[in-house]
Formats: sequence, structure tokens, C-alpha cells
Amino acid sequence: MNNAMVVPLLSLVGAGPGDPELITLKAIKTIGQAAVILYDALVNESLLQYAAPGAITRFTGKRYGCHILSQDEINRLIVSDARAYGHVVRLKGGDPFIFGRAAEEIEAARGAGIPVQVVPGISSALAVPAGQMIPLTWRGTAESFWVTTGTTRDGSISRDIHLAARSSATVIILMAMSRLEAIMDIFIDCGKAGLPVAIIQEGSTPREKMVKGTVKDITFRARHAGLSNPAVIVVGEVVNLYDAMLPAHIQGIAGNLNSQTA
Repeated sequence: MNNAMVVPLLSLVGAGPGDPELITLKAIKTIGQAAVILYDALVNESLLQYAAPGAITRFTGKRYGCHILSQDEINRLIVSDARAYGHVVRLKGGDPFIFGRAAEEIEAARGAGIPVQVVPGISSALAVPAGQMIPLTWRGTAESFWVTTGTTRDGSISRDIHLAARSSATVIILMAMSRLEAIMDIFIDCGKAGLPVAIIQEGSTPREKMVKGTVKDITFRARHAGLSNPAVIVVGEVVNLYDAMLPAHIQGIAGNLNSQTA
């Protein structure tokens, strides 16, 4: 390609929670305009069908336990590909600004003089509970919700978990399965042992699994069911509304399944 014709651009695009139909029209249009697509492990690869003929697609990993490239390497790749080919789409699971490290990639691109645009996506923190009929807010039950990461860069538990556990809000925790027991202990220390919990693994995909329980027993239930990342953890009274949302004949089936995992 003649570099004189290249116009560098970085588009940070949210791919949604996993279901390929839960992506915006603008995201699809932007994918089709890209010369290079750098996509993460949580992105449904069927979305690459929207790429233009001849577009370069590169898998960059980036999920818990899966790091094909480091963040610094991805930043350098964004810059080099944009300069060599033009429009780079950085395709991220969920929404780029919800624990997607988008700010670091924007900083790298702008530091190299490359303009940036953002196409928001549907976050798994919102869509995955909704797909299981769990409302994050409910009049008289939950007036607000927290979305927090379970672990920080060094692997320690986020300090925000301690604050969230003391609140009356619904708490949605991402990237937390490796520290599930310790996180639930924080809720127990706050007197929340009986608070309902749901864990939804690979939400919105055909591989979706959900386990419900309480703060005191959800770790055992999750291990028994073999749950792992990627998963969304929902802590709060709204989890009990799942049953209220189901038709009566389905409630009986769900109740039998829950009793079998006790």
C-alpha cells in the first residue's frame, strides 16, 4: 500500500456481550470500513464476517488467563498498523470503556498523532443479567447498582468490593471467579450471608450457564457446577426476582433444578 494514501484512524468498537446479534448497527458499519481489525478473546468471531474483503484480522487475546499480547504490545500494534494500513478497528467484548483498557489505547494512538473514535457497545454487566430476567434495579428493592471488577492489576481484590458489600445496591462483579470465595467472605463480614447471588457464565451465548444461591453457599454451588470465567456475578435481592419473572410452570422446573444443586 502506498503510505502517501494512508489516513490513520483508530476506532474502539464494542462487540457486545457475546451474542453476535447484540451489536449496534454503527459497530457493524465501522467494522466494514476497517483495513485492520484487532479483536479480543471475548469477541464472537462470527462478527468478522462484516469485515471488508481484504481486511487484516488479528487475534490479540486479552481476557483473564488469556494474553496473546501484552497491553504494551497491543498499543504498539495499533500505532504501527494505523500508520501502515490506515483505519484500525479495536474490537472489544462488551463496551470499550467498561474494564476494556480503552483509555490506554487512546493515549497511545493520540500520542502518535492518530485520531480516535469510540463506538459504544452493550456491556455484559447489563445485558447478561437482563437475559436471565434479573433486573438490576427494582422499585422498593434496589435503587442503584455497582459495577466493579473483582481483582485489580496485581491480582488483589478491589477495594470497591468492600464499599459495595456495605451498600444496599445490586452489585455486579466482573473478572472475579478466581477470587470468588474471598469476595463472598467480604459480604459475609458485612452481615450479608443470606443475600441472593447469581453467577452467569458465558452469558448471551449458547454455552450460557447460571447457578443461583446465597453469599454463604454460592462458592460451593459454582464449584459443583464447574463455573469459571468469563462470568458475571450478581449479588442482591433482585436475584430472587428471576423466579418471579418466570411463568408458573417454569418456576417449578427451576425450583427442582436449584434444589438438586443444594
